[in-house]
Amino acid sequence: MTTTTENAASYFVDRHLAEGRGGKTAFIEGDRTLSYGDLAARSDLMADLYARHGITPEDRAAMIALDVLEFPVIFWGSLKAGVVPVPLNTLLSTDNYRFILRDSRAKALFVSAPLLEAVRPVLGDLPHLRAVFVLGGDSQGFLDFSAELATCKPQPMQAASADEVAFWLYSSGSTGAPKGVRHVHGSLKGTSDTYAAQVLGIREDDLVFSAAKLFFAYGLGNGMTFPMSVGATTALLSGRPTPQSVFDLMAQVRPTIYCGVPTLYAAMLAHAKAGPAPGCDRLRMCVSAGEALPREVGEKWRNLTGVDILDGVGSTEMLHIFLSNRPGDVVYGTSGVAVPGYELRLVDETGREVEGDAVGELLVNGPTAADGYWNKREKSRSTFEGVWTRTGDKYQRQPDGRYVYCGRTDDMFKVSGIWVAPFEVEQALISHPSVLEAAVVPALDENGLEKPKAFVVLKDGASRDGLEDELKDCVKDAVGKWKYPRWIKLVDELPKTATGKIQRYKLRTLD
Repeated sequence: MTTTTENAASYFVDRHLAEGRGGKTAFIEGDRTLSYGDLAARSDLMADLYARHGITPEDRAAMIALDVLEFPVIFWGSLKAGVVPVPLNTLLSTDNYRFILRDSRAKALFVSAPLLEAVRPVLGDLPHLRAVFVLGGDSQGFLDFSAELATCKPQPMQAASADEVAFWLYSSGSTGAPKGVRHVHGSLKGTSDTYAAQVLGIREDDLVFSAAKLFFAYGLGNGMTFPMSVGATTALLSGRPTPQSVFDLMAQVRPTIYCGVPTLYAAMLAHAKAGPAPGCDRLRMCVSAGEALPREVGEKWRNLTGVDILDGVGSTEMLHIFLSNRPGDVVYGTSGVAVPGYELRLVDETGREVEGDAVGELLVNGPTAADGYWNKREKSRSTFEGVWTRTGDKYQRQPDGRYVYCGRTDDMFKVSGIWVAPFEVEQALISHPSVLEAAVVPALDENGLEKPKAFVVLKDGASRDGLEDELKDCVKDAVGKWKYPRWIKLVDELPKTATGKIQRYKLRTLD
């Protein structure tokens, strides 16, 4: 029999009132706070808000929302109402918003006032959209979310099955149009029962800060479901996570757990230089995902803060990290071992498991796999193979059982008949003291054969004299003479998704 207890909002929100945490701060954003009790009360009003605008259970509600206190109210309130929230990347173009809002057939849109201009041009071209709510600032003729919610009355929670679709996330993929990934109620608790409890060991007295935003899977777990699973507190940063803004917030709240992405960790190290890093005195855990963490970055961060970074691998399709290093068992340059509750396989192009240290595509089986892609049947069938989910990542398994990242399946290329993983060349380049970031792609030489080409971002003040030869020798010494980049192009920045993943396909056509 279906009961409200399987609605994820019952576990993550309302349970804390019964357990005496109603007055505890759940979220901090600037000079504003939101207690567990306030979150429960305000999220109970969302069903009435939806009903007033003709939005019913199973309808979609898009969220172009910054990391502000209204985000958890809308997300959990939508689950309570049976409406499906769809958090969207806050850095997309107007055309991308048009595509996603039409694709999802969203009937409601919640948008932060500073982001309204990016989506305004398409609002008259969305036949399913019934209501636009603006969060903070001037609502500019649209509905003011706070004012509208203040007039609503609490409603009972919608019954839900653990297998019922609760929310969607649109994949940020490095290529192609974004895909709507449907997740069920039970997957939220699935991630907190596995990674949060058994790897992070998250506690009620933790204060979590995730520079990775709530709109994508990694940030959603870090900043919301993980701390809420134990009644901990989250600090939110509504603005862009620059090294300065991140260190400033860390100095203000002094987190015990910090979650970032490799690109940001590298930028923070360059910003802090010799240290000390402000706000790191209470850190007991740091987490990285989104892309593999270069060994150099992990070691320098440990030297700066005294805390290791737990490098892990997750995906939008699996909701959070399923392969990770562990506290007290960190080996930089590897992605660690399977998170308890997940199984891993490496397969070749024919689907057969690879032997020894051969490189294969990583498949994962676990409790948090998505229900499938929205309106993409063929892609769903090729990604979700029974209990196994294809990650699109190439890995090598070491004799000790640890996994080493080798790149995306569409990033690998052969040099002299031997596979080259861009990531290993990039790691070698980053080990040079002048290099901040690097990306490697194949390019054709004068004979029409593929050879590595590197795009390199230098640290501030780095000398360019003789640098090209130094970098080539650095790679030859570290990973093999045939793998060195034949061409090195210095650039100001690398193209990335909002989640920090390098878009190598854009580099392939840059010249």
